[in-house]
Amino acid sequence: MNGIPSIGNPEPTAGVDIQQELNRLEDLVLSSLRIPLTGRTLIDEDKLLEQLDFIRLSLPTVFQEALDILAQKNEILLEAEEYGQQVVDVAQAKRAQILAESDIVRQAQREADQLRRQVQDDCETMMQDTLAEIDRKRRACQQELEEMRQTAISQAEEIEDGADKYADNVLANIEQDIQEMLKIITNGRKQLNSANVPKNGDHPQQRPHNSKKR
Repeated sequence: MNGIPSIGNPEPTAGVDIQQELNRLEDLVLSSLRIPLTGRTLIDEDKLLEQLDFIRLSLPTVFQEALDILAQKNEILLEAEEYGQQVVDVAQAKRAQILAESDIVRQAQREADQLRRQVQDDCETMMQDTLAEIDRKRRACQQELEEMRQTAISQAEEIEDGADKYADNVLANIEQDIQEMLKIITNGRKQLNSANVPKNGDHPQQRPHNSKKR
C-alpha cells in the first residue's frame, strides 16, 4: 500500500493523518479475500501488522502534534484574551474620553445657548430702545414743526395786520393832504370870486393872474 513503510522499519512521517491510516486499514480488511460460506476473510498478515505498527508508531507523534496544537491554541487564546483586554481597555479609555469631550461639548453648548439668549435679549432691548427713541424724536419733530407752523401763522398775521395798518396810515395821510389841498383850492376860489365883484359901478380892476404852487 502507498504511504506504508516497508516491513522491519516502520517509521512514521511528520504530519500523519491517523484517520486516513485507519481508513487504509479498513480497506485492507475489506479488500482481502473472503472464504465462501464461512463469513471469514483471508487477510495478509504481514500487511495488517505493518499497518498496525505504522499506526502504533504514529500515535505518539499525533499526540504530540495534538499537544502542540493544544498548547498553541492555549497560547493563541491567551494572546486573544490579552488582545481582547487591550481592546476593552482602549475602548473604555476612548469611552471615558468621549464622555469627557461630551461633557465639554455639552458645557460649551450650554454656554453658547446662554450667550445666544443673552445676545437676543440685548438685541431686543436695543431694538425697543431704538424704536422708543425714534418715536420720541418723531413726536418732538412733529411738535417742533407744529410750533414753527403756529409761529409762521402768527408772524404772517402780524405782518398782515401791520401791512393793513401801514396802508391805512398811508391812505389817511393822503386823505389829509387832499383835504388840505381842497381847502386851499376852495379858499383860493373864494378869494378870486370876491376880487372880481365890482364896487359902486366901478369897473372891475384887472389883476394879474398869479399861480400858487405848493
